[in-house]
Amino acid sequence: MVMNQKLLLVVLVSLLGVCCKEKSKEEKLDQVVESKPTTQKTYAEISIKEGGQWEGTKYIGENLTFKNVDYLKAPDSLTDHSYYVRYEGPGWESNKVGYRIYFDWRNAIDVFGKKVDTMVLSKVGVDNYDSYHEDSAWGMDVLKAGSSLGIGSYGRFDGDKNVEHFKEVESRDVRIRNSEQGSGVTINYLGWTAFDETLDLKTDLFIEPDSRMTKATLSPSKAIEGLCTGIVKFDEIELIEKQSENGDWGYLATYGEQTLVPDNLGMVIFYKTDRVDKVAESEHDHLLVFKPSEDPVTYYFAAAWEKEKDGLKSKEEFINYIDDRLNELARTPE
Repeated sequence: MVMNQKLLLVVLVSLLGVCCKEKSKEEKLDQVVESKPTTQKTYAEISIKEGGQWEGTKYIGENLTFKNVDYLKAPDSLTDHSYYVRYEGPGWESNKVGYRIYFDWRNAIDVFGKKVDTMVLSKVGVDNYDSYHEDSAWGMDVLKAGSSLGIGSYGRFDGDKNVEHFKEVESRDVRIRNSEQGSGVTINYLGWTAFDETLDLKTDLFIEPDSRMTKATLSPSKAIEGLCTGIVKFDEIELIEKQSENGDWGYLATYGEQTLVPDNLGMVIFYKTDRVDKVAESEHDHLLVFKPSEDPVTYYFAAAWEKEKDGLKSKEEFINYIDDRLNELARTPE
């Protein structure tokens, strides 16, 4: 009986040792998993302040914090420089480049030039509301958008020199999407009045991993003349135009010192030629004006900053890049 008890004790000690070793292995495995770099290549977000209160069109208070939300309906008080939404709108990024759109009447799309290939938007503007205008290790807000549409945003052209942004809107809301396929934002503008005509507009902006290109889809509630997209124009920066050999796709592009730094920046919009009524110019933009239709219209836009990691360092490299993308779009069946 004593021998059996000793044998049992030896067996139990051995089993305990094996379990401890296995637990140690599991702990080490957990540490390895936690320390592995992220493989995420796209990200979208909108982040709002909490802990304060509205005073007119400003959101004020002490010790305010930011909170990410998947959905936001714009408060009635929200306008430019309300200090409520972090970097003033939703943002989306790939491992190549980042973008944001002002979630107020301006609705311009801006470019976040990136020096890294990791996701950065969650840290942009957290420490100081306007810090993203300053050059940093990750990059910076590079585009001088001014009063324009920026790159790839949308408005309504009066046929002369004016583009109406979203000054008169009954309501607007945004929803965030993140998946393995990519990331983006969907914005609904309800009751948008431009040049005495009112409609609803749904917009979807989506970016895939390893891509600079945002896919934009505009869905108007009715056919109107003048629905447009564009690129901000600068003096002494030429407009570059080209169509694919089969004539199905075309692009508008610019390249040169058109950043806050200044550095070289390339911008491009790819479009289906049969959906465009004309190429035009407003006071601030090179424009693509779409044909009136109730059907959704899709186009792509991209930006390439010379300081991005493994980026396009010259005009020649940028042109080669957008020519390749044009040919890919022309070869891709709908």
